[in-house]
Order: sequence, then C-alpha cells, then structure tokens
Amino acid sequence: MGKMKKKIFLILIFGLILLFFIYNELIIYGIRQGVGQLKIIINAEPIEVLMQKPELPDSMKQKLLYIQEVRSFAVDSLGINDTDNYTTYYDQEGKPVLWVVTACKPFALEPKEWTFPVLGSFSYKGYFDKDLAEAAAEQLKSEGWDTGVRTVSGWSTLGWFKDPILSEMLNRNEGQLAELIIHELTHATIYVKDSVNFNENLASFIGELGAVKFLESWFGESSPELIHYVNQEKDRNRFISYILTATIQLDSLYQGFNEEMPEAEKEKSKEMLINQIRSNLDTVSFSNESTYRGFFDDYVPNNTFFMSYMRYHSKIDELKDLFYIKFDGDFERFLSYYKEKYPSL
Repeated sequence: MGKMKKKIFLILIFGLILLFFIYNELIIYGIRQGVGQLKIIINAEPIEVLMQKPELPDSMKQKLLYIQEVRSFAVDSLGINDTDNYTTYYDQEGKPVLWVVTACKPFALEPKEWTFPVLGSFSYKGYFDKDLAEAAAEQLKSEGWDTGVRTVSGWSTLGWFKDPILSEMLNRNEGQLAELIIHELTHATIYVKDSVNFNENLASFIGELGAVKFLESWFGESSPELIHYVNQEKDRNRFISYILTATIQLDSLYQGFNEEMPEAEKEKSKEMLINQIRSNLDTVSFSNESTYRGFFDDYVPNNTFFMSYMRYHSKIDELKDLFYIKFDGDFERFLSYYKEKYPSL
C-alpha cells in the first residue's frame, strides 16, 4: 500500500511539473497579476476610515462621497449588482498602476487573443509593471503583430475582489467620473465569457447613459455639470463615429489584399490610408475644437488603435435599439434580461 501511495504521489508531482512546463507562461503571468492586484487591495484604505482624517482636503472628501452616491444610484435606479466595489481608496502617488497590451494582425482587423481558465478569451493582457508590458509588446512586434501599450484609469475584477477607487480617478469631472464608476460596476454585474467586445460595449453604453441619468437626478436637468458632460459626449461621439467609419475603410482595404501581393506594397497602401484618415479628421466639426483637433499630429495609429474603438463602441447602436425598442428605456428590465441570459461567473 505504501508503494502505491508513493507511486500516486510521484505521478501527481510529475503531472504538476508537466503542466508547469506546458503552461509556464500563463502560470507566471497569473502569479504576477495576483501579486499586483493583491498589493493594491492590501494598501487600499476603507472610505469610512479615510473620511475621519482631519488632514484630508474637503475637495477630496466631496469626490469620495460623490462616488458613493453614484454607486447607490447605479444599484437603486439602474439595476447594477450591489457590491463592495469602490468603498476603498488606493493612492497611486501620481503614477499609473496598470498597463494594457494589445496586438492585431498587420493587414487584417483581427486581434490576438489570450485564453485564461474560467474567464475565457481576451484581446488584451494587463501588466502591473511597465517594463514587462513594453517587453511583451516588443516580443509581439518582433513576431509581426501591430502592438499597442496604454495605461488604464480603472478596471474590474468582476466582483471577485473589492475594486478600489484609484486616486487618479478623482481628477475627472463629475460626468466622466460617474461614467467610469458605472462602466466598471457593469462589468461586475454582467460578464459574458469569450465576448470582450460585447462586455465592453455594454459597459460603455450603460456607463454613458447611466451617467446622464445620474447627473439629471443629482444636479438637475439644466445643471452646468450635465450640460458640460452632454457637450463632451457629443464631441466624443463625433470622433468615435469618424474612427469607426475609418475602420470600415481599413477593413475594405485589407480585404482587397491577396497572398501574392508583396508585403511592402501592402504596408505602403496601409500607410497611405492611415495618413489620409489622420489628415481628414480636420473635416469633422467639434463643439470644442481643442479637444480632438490635432489628435493625430504627433501620433500615427496602427490596427490596435482602430480595434480599441471596435472593442468599446461598435455595438452601441444595436444596444441602444434594444434598450429603447424592447425595454422602453428601462434600465432594470434591460439589465435583468442580460443577467438571466448570461449568469455571472
């Protein structure tokens, strides 16, 4: 019997070693993600404790209380799940804490995807270390991918952990802050495995429309806060519409490429169209010209930039039609429909 136990033990050890060699990159990534997330959670301070500090500026107290009002509104009036998210605060000390790496085929709007146990496939990877993010992007670039690295102002752990308020969030105006909080709370309410585009589009839709509803309720329908946010949204939607149209043009270009076409010729055609997209932004009229005018002056986008707008905004019109036609603009019915259709992890 002792020999049998020893054999079973050795088989288990061998199996674990084999799994590590097969999935070592994924395991190391998961450990790093866990450590990075844990560091933030451990060092986050409960809001009720923070509010008792006499040295805390009144302006900061007001923003923290404001976020609690947004949370309550999202739960009571929109149908968002009630969680402990955004009841703690993490001081970033003026520095980013998370970088996201994306990759896309150079001549097709097809993102690279990474698959994780339980969670499914994602078209991005997050890193709590800038050097690791940039090294990952460089490796992907050397493999022929278009790559992108950007910082993020917030993220959701899908309700598995207590997501904190990040100090940089407080630099946003009232409308932008409400939108961000509602966007991330939506992720913790509805998550569809292997459907990043749907998840992000839904969160964007609920975040933007939910922010308008909150501002109307909290400040009033004629308030400067609401008017400012609505005007910002109009400009942002004009920019998004322009980029999504440009994405269709790029896709049409790529669809016309064939295997016999030299790569240098493909690259030249791609470069010409992207430069045309950059210069034609001047034809779009914005209420606040300083916001987007000159956006591409010092920035040449690649496919990851265009895919990011697809990821967050390509399905908004479909969601809007469903929201108003099938659910008559009722947030709770709308979200209940998706909660039943896609049970949470």
